[in-house]
Amino acid sequence: MSLSGILGNALSGLSASQAGMRASSNNVANVNTPGYARTSPNLVARNVGGTAMGVQVNGITRIADQFLQVASLNAISSAGQTSVIATALDRVQSQFGGLDDPGSMFSRMNKVFESIAQASVDPSLAVSRLAVGADVDSFFDETKRLSLEIKTQRQEADARISAGVERANQLMNELFALNTSVQNMAAGGGDTSGAANRQSELLDELSNLLDVRAVPQADGRVVLRTEDGVLLLDNFVATLQYSPAGTGSYKTDYGRITAANPNGTATEIQSHIMKGELRGLIELRDEILPEMAEELGEISAAFADALNEAHNNSSSYPAPQTLTGRNTGLNPNDQHNFTGATTLAVAGATGGLVSRIDIDFDAGTLSVDGGAAAAIGTTVTSLVTAIDTALGANGSASFTNGVLSVSATSAANGIAFLQDETTPSDRGGRGFSHFFGLNDLVDADRIAMHETGMTGVDTHNFAAGQEMTFDIVGPQGQPVTSITVATVAGESFNDLIADLNDTTNGVGRYVTFSLDSQGRLVETPVAGFEQFGVTLVSDSTERAGSEKSMSELFGMTLFDKANRSEEFSVKSSIRADSSLLSLAQLDIDGATVAGDIVLSTGDNRGGRLLAAAMDGTRSFNQAGSLAASTATLQDYAARFAGVVGSRAARAESMAESNVVLMDTAAQRRADVEGVNLDEELAAMTMYQQSYNASARMLQAAKEMADALMRVV
Repeated sequence: MSLSGILGNALSGLSASQAGMRASSNNVANVNTPGYARTSPNLVARNVGGTAMGVQVNGITRIADQFLQVASLNAISSAGQTSVIATALDRVQSQFGGLDDPGSMFSRMNKVFESIAQASVDPSLAVSRLAVGADVDSFFDETKRLSLEIKTQRQEADARISAGVERANQLMNELFALNTSVQNMAAGGGDTSGAANRQSELLDELSNLLDVRAVPQADGRVVLRTEDGVLLLDNFVATLQYSPAGTGSYKTDYGRITAANPNGTATEIQSHIMKGELRGLIELRDEILPEMAEELGEISAAFADALNEAHNNSSSYPAPQTLTGRNTGLNPNDQHNFTGATTLAVAGATGGLVSRIDIDFDAGTLSVDGGAAAAIGTTVTSLVTAIDTALGANGSASFTNGVLSVSATSAANGIAFLQDETTPSDRGGRGFSHFFGLNDLVDADRIAMHETGMTGVDTHNFAAGQEMTFDIVGPQGQPVTSITVATVAGESFNDLIADLNDTTNGVGRYVTFSLDSQGRLVETPVAGFEQFGVTLVSDSTERAGSEKSMSELFGMTLFDKANRSEEFSVKSSIRADSSLLSLAQLDIDGATVAGDIVLSTGDNRGGRLLAAAMDGTRSFNQAGSLAASTATLQDYAARFAGVVGSRAARAESMAESNVVLMDTAAQRRADVEGVNLDEELAAMTMYQQSYNASARMLQAAKEMADALMRVV
């Protein structure tokens, strides 16, 4: 070997040793740096014409495992999704409290029935009656507070989605800039490991927001796609766009996340985000929290309806001069559709019967004080007219804008109703007085119960040109289509439902609607489309005679179902005058005649009926995750409390499991990519020895050259 060859070998060894020591020292310095992957010099032996010519440094290699990185990114996305859900549900659960927690809605419900039982002991005590009204309002104050908390959570989730989208854009833009830098450095033979470490760090943070698939390129760039293949970053970077609604209202139709390309074309991408915090927040806002709101609305409505059912079959002492109901959504020309029998009584100030009207809906007649039967007709108007006529000089009945009112003429008299024990009156599962809300204890501004008692042959009374618009979304939440259905004037509900179920101009390709035996609108998914969502987003219908929309009448939207928990309160007339609390009950049988005492001051049968509402079996509609069922209020409340708790516990368990998986994946990745101090110290020792050997070779070459010069 020539002297120059010896020098070349020595110098290349020195250079390689220095590169190795630099890499090891960098590894040691970054042993605790998140996202850092160790580096190693890529050393290749040089050989020219079969002669060894030292060693060449072909760049610095970043030690990384693509498959472990993919597993780690997936685990980060899953942990981000479940953790954000668990945190939110833990907060909501703490707001609900437990069955025995003082101040919880469940304890307040129990307190209502305790107050009713106490008031029933001595119905004449004003303090006890006032306590009943205060405790009922306290329960509904709590349901309203809980509903507002759910809305707040939805609003916060929406705001966090917007913030998450903005942060995702920042991360992808930085990755795009890094791609350019890495590409330039790789082309010039520079060290790209630092940029690659920063890429890894950014990908970890981005994966916490949404699931991405990172595909490394030969030139050092990284291409980003969603898990199902939608391109986010390559030679351009997509811009995610989202406009927050700024509210958690149950009426809100939230926008969707889109991705805009450089040419300005925006495509829906929300349905392609399957994991990460963004998916968790979307599920919270659009699925989990609305389910809880529906469940809360159902138990609130059931509680109010149970009290109203008992209160309408009871009476205060003395009976109120006027009973005014709520807007039922009925039109004067509607069929009344009542079955069974009920009794209307006009009672004097001391409880003596002035007049009685026995209404037999099955026979289609009524009788006054046991007299001859008179026809009541089949419509609401004919029924109200028959009652008004039967009251004669003792009172009057009227029906305006869906509201029935019955009054005694004399201020000394009052009105009360009593259900027939054998065949109680019924429409949509409610008695005559109860259906119209004539003697309700709890009031609401909107229709709270959606068992309308309508039949398919009843006229729908929606004018031509009024419309309902439905949005259809696929199994992953992807928008499918929007369908607008126009009403048909002067036709039956069967015709309107046929329009809705039309497979060409209606939504019949996805769901079918029908009326059940209680006049409730039932939605049934079409086979094969069970995972599709059909949502009513706008409704311009208005029913003549009541000014109620189709959606409010039948409870077709989230707002109609969920907002009920905010709308109930004790009837203002009862809060103003607690003597109107119905703790008594008409004492009437077939032999009771005018002059007999039918109401008395010490009667507590109405109070006992109210107290029994807690334990009476009733039907509950499907709400959120709770299936339709028959249960007592107490059992349903316990079931609801269990669902709230188990939902939060399940979310916490899933979050904990995914965090463990994330930590495990990160550890496996760190075992390969991370820095081992023992290995690095051994490598530094090796490179130091290599450096010393190359230096000695250089020194030997110098000595040889000096010797040759002396010989010459």
